[in-house]
Amino acid sequence: MKIINGVPSHQSPLRRHRPALMLAVSLLLSGCATFSPDRGMGVVSDIAGHTIKKDVVAIRSVDEAQHADDAVKRLLRRALNVDTAVQVALLNNRGLQAAYNELALAETDLVQESLPPNPTFSISRIAGGGAVEIERQVVGDILALATLPFRSEIARKRFYQAQLRAALETLRLASDVRRSYYRTVAANEMVGLLTDAKSTAEATAKLASKLGETGSLNKLDQAREQVFYAEMTADLASARQEATSSRERLARLMGLWDGDITFRLPNMLPQLPRRPSALPSIEVDAVTHRIDLQIARIELEALAKALNLTEASRFVTLLDIAGIAKTTKDPDGSRFRERGFDIQFQIPIFDGGEVRVRQATETYNQAFNRLTEKAINVRSEARDAYRTYRSSYEIARQYEREVLPLRKIITEEMQLRFSSMQVDVFALLTEARQRIASMRAGIDAKRSFWLAQSDLQTAVNGGGSGETPTESRPTTTAQAGGGGGH
Repeated sequence: MKIINGVPSHQSPLRRHRPALMLAVSLLLSGCATFSPDRGMGVVSDIAGHTIKKDVVAIRSVDEAQHADDAVKRLLRRALNVDTAVQVALLNNRGLQAAYNELALAETDLVQESLPPNPTFSISRIAGGGAVEIERQVVGDILALATLPFRSEIARKRFYQAQLRAALETLRLASDVRRSYYRTVAANEMVGLLTDAKSTAEATAKLASKLGETGSLNKLDQAREQVFYAEMTADLASARQEATSSRERLARLMGLWDGDITFRLPNMLPQLPRRPSALPSIEVDAVTHRIDLQIARIELEALAKALNLTEASRFVTLLDIAGIAKTTKDPDGSRFRERGFDIQFQIPIFDGGEVRVRQATETYNQAFNRLTEKAINVRSEARDAYRTYRSSYEIARQYEREVLPLRKIITEEMQLRFSSMQVDVFALLTEARQRIASMRAGIDAKRSFWLAQSDLQTAVNGGGSGETPTESRPTTTAQAGGGGGH
């Protein structure tokens, strides 16, 4: 929009005061575009509080950083459970803070797009032959001002998208922390089990060696006991390495370093819940709550607005009006003024604006098809995650209720029979190996359940694609359990 400078006095008062009127309109329009006090974090806080029941904070000052650090240190004073680990990460992870910075930057785009276009002022002075010419112009884009409501609404939807993306990053971090936590604690539990198993295997190997020296044990049986001990040693080393690596990953996710990396964790996974969650409307819940699906919906709405804007401006893509005031001084000292205006606009005479409209239409159709695909995938992911959750629970429950108690009974009976000399020591050792194998499988099954529960939350709320629970690796203990004895 261009504003005329120096309108002749014979024109109407309305035209004489056009610059002031346009300035007032601009100020009125700009008054609607302001920065929010929380820089867009309200939506993120609401989603985090409702979905994962955790507090989030965007650190903007030294005081806020100190407050968050104090809260983290209070949480680290005790052994971490999965909820406190997630809370530490949400307060302390700098990658998440960078995502919140991105949200604040998105708000600047919203404010910028909601403001009227800035006018351009130019002045030129030309002298020659004793004459001096001074020209002043104020130029503004009328089309941009006319389409401001459209552009502002599109910008608001883009900003809401940015808020949802920040919330999605929050949920993704929480999901990653939960999975890393369960893997780390499961690794700790496995280390404890294999440490005891190694001690037993070492004692058995020494006994076999002594019996071999006396001729009471042949070389084959000696070798079986020695290889069992060697395998236990290797398995323990591997478990310790896995526990260390898992702990380091958890520390990275929680943003810990220096002295804070000495945080404490339980040595065993939590007990299974008494019964699994019943989610009869799992698909509806996922379609309703998935943050990534909401982002896709907002994107489609924004593209629909953009399509309407494109169609409305297809025949005129640029419209500038310039108010011109020119003063000329002749060599004889006389002065005269010239006033007027200049209009510039672009007309798509070659394609009639069809190219822009076609591009906008196909972009909208593309987003619609991707939204439909995502909705189908979300429903499938939710169903699969729930089936995996239920089956993982049943497997882990079977080990807890049936396999491990029966293994304990078998071990006790074998010890009684060994005491009454009904079985020899090698039968007792074989049973011990099989029990160790069952206990290892039980830990893996329990870990798979807790990972499946985390993946189920992800499938319903968003925050990542989820992970397939890690299959229990074959144990060398089970392979070695078939030998021994005479």
